[in-house]
Amino acid sequence: MDSSKSDNRHDIFSEEKRSHVMSKVGSKDTEPEMKVRSALHRAGFRFRLHVEDLPGTPDLVFPKYDTVIRVHGCFWHRHDCKKGRQVPKTRREFWREKLERNEERDRENQEDLEARGWTVLTAWECELEKCPESTIETLIERLTNE
Repeated sequence: MDSSKSDNRHDIFSEEKRSHVMSKVGSKDTEPEMKVRSALHRAGFRFRLHVEDLPGTPDLVFPKYDTVIRVHGCFWHRHDCKKGRQVPKTRREFWREKLERNEERDRENQEDLEARGWTVLTAWECELEKCPESTIETLIERLTNE
């Protein structure tokens, strides 16, 4: 079989239904993002959400600290963990290109933010699942010591 063509034999949805399902995957107010927001707010931090005039529309923006926090899903942003290394079994070339472009865009946005004087912190989905308390503590330390 030609590996450049999609293999949808194992997909339970039609291509149209799959497209609809994927369009509903949210990029804002995700469970990991809400964990970070809630914990930092309880700790007394105030921030702006999804500032559109900053590169990449960071999830949390702390103007007082010149810092942004990006809360990344491991799969979508290719974290170096089990979930981040997964590649779907169908449409491999499509997914490889899409995820590589996500990585490239993340790098470009980070470089642009840093060039504008922002410190960029990233909270990963897997870290928030495995050890939420220490992940939040690390974010707080980095926010207040930068």
